[in-house]
Amino acid sequence: MSFPANLRYTKDHEWILLEGTTATIGITNFAQGELGDIVYVEVETVGKSLVAEDIFGTVEAVKTVSDLFLPVAGTILELNPALADQPELVNSDPYGEGWMIKMTVNNPADVEALMDAAAYNNLVG
Repeated sequence: MSFPANLRYTKDHEWILLEGTTATIGITNFAQGELGDIVYVEVETVGKSLVAEDIFGTVEAVKTVSDLFLPVAGTILELNPALADQPELVNSDPYGEGWMIKMTVNNPADVEALMDAAAYNNLVG
């Protein structure tokens, strides 16, 4: 399993891509594989400011519901609108069309403190 080198990762299996002070967040290929077929993504925190490791939403798979944890502090800007009709994008393209939220990051240095691809690969090894 490979993990894109341009992303940062959390122990909770979220990935984050920082562009300026705006970040895109989703779950890793490992996470979607563990969950199985994803049928629903719920995020009711759009517009809210949260701290790192707060729950920003849930992902529902055929057999389970799992919380989604925010990698860094900031404000949730939007939920990926495509997931309303196609939640399976999280399974088929977790690092692309299957992204979950965009947010404004309070401190971009917090993103750099997260795991790089090699460290995350060692975690899920």
